[in-house]
Amino acid sequence: MSSEQRYGAPEAGGEEFLIFNLGQEQYGIDILKVQEIRGYDAVTRVANAPAFIKGVINLRGVIVPIADMRLKFELERAVYDDQTVVVVLNVAGRVVGIVVDGVSDVQTLTPEQILPAPEFNSTLNTDYITGIGTIDDRMLILIDIERLITSEEMGLMESATA
Repeated sequence: MSSEQRYGAPEAGGEEFLIFNLGQEQYGIDILKVQEIRGYDAVTRVANAPAFIKGVINLRGVIVPIADMRLKFELERAVYDDQTVVVVLNVAGRVVGIVVDGVSDVQTLTPEQILPAPEFNSTLNTDYITGIGTIDDRMLILIDIERLITSEEMGLMESATA
């Protein structure tokens, strides 16, 4: 596969996903929502914020809230090292950062490589999981990052009724 096919325009009918790691799992989000990827720096803590909101950073004059996806997904506590990155997203007209263990690559998935999201009982919120991507023997949890970031439980967006 040429590098142009892999990183250029997606193949006909394919979607491009940024693949990131959290613990042992790999997740995919729409590459078009990604503004930039940067190393994890110290953040300014915000009083009374949920535990998964690490704080805010000043990104070229824009105050950006930073959410730790390990804490949000209730995984074991993160160890911040030189692989830890912040994926800066532009969703719903707002810039938000998510802390992940690392970013591996960008993959184009065809509709045939995307399986429907599993259904669980009503106590597990999986509204933001759009499907399971399959690449060879890897499975990727595909996330509608805009739906997750704008969800009421994240508390990052003002409610429409405010």
